[in-house]
Amino acid sequence: MTTSVEGQFTGKAGLVTGASAGIGEAAARMFADRGAAVTLVDIDVDAGRRIVAEIEAGGGTARFEGCDLTDPEAVKRMVDGAAKAYGRLDFAFNNAGITGSVHPTADVPLEEWEKVIKLDLTSVFYCMKYEIPHLVAGGGGAIVNTSSDAGTQAVAGIAAYVAAKHAVVGLTKSAAMEYAAHGVRINAICPGATKTRMMAEWFAASPDAEAAATRSIPLGRLAEVDEIAEAVLWLCSDAAHYAIGMAMALDGGLTLGPAHPTG
Repeated sequence: MTTSVEGQFTGKAGLVTGASAGIGEAAARMFADRGAAVTLVDIDVDAGRRIVAEIEAGGGTARFEGCDLTDPEAVKRMVDGAAKAYGRLDFAFNNAGITGSVHPTADVPLEEWEKVIKLDLTSVFYCMKYEIPHLVAGGGGAIVNTSSDAGTQAVAGIAAYVAAKHAVVGLTKSAAMEYAAHGVRINAICPGATKTRMMAEWFAASPDAEAAATRSIPLGRLAEVDEIAEAVLWLCSDAAHYAIGMAMALDGGLTLGPAHPTG
């Protein structure tokens, strides 16, 4: 933590979904380190409670809520509970998601399609639906939704994930347009290959995928979770007051095009 950002979220409260690992965990810890009161949300109760205990041991303020984000009533209870616990809601990072298994589009099992769409897209809508009224009532705030580099380009074999992440960008932009005048800033991040548990599982299923992914990135390496979390915090901070409806690429240049000559 540097002195330039220390305390930048003091007096603010927010929530992070998918907070028990990866980018969500990194962001939750960072928000707390910088003064925010944070509600961590996940289905992994043990990990979530452990992280909260570690945040509190370090002098931060945090609480955990287990929540099935595909259940709209559960999401409403979670969001209302987060706002009630700290008396306000200033920011939300809607980050929970899954990739799903690898299949050509025609071979995607129906239950797989529905599972990915429900968590990666519909749950983001549920979260925003119940977060926005609290932010408007409080005079404004910020929402960041996690899309992906797969939300701005095609990726073979994960059609449901690609569809959901493209839709998250569209949903983000529509909501950003609607609520900017109310002081609510809504943006999306589009991370590329990042060193998370989900990415490790993807690489384990496709042994050559990690080397191929690294070769495709102009920067020549995968992202660290803290690098993505820093962008999330910026978008939720007062410094980003003019950032509305962005789909911020955080991919080391991946979506610029091939990292090496192809012909």
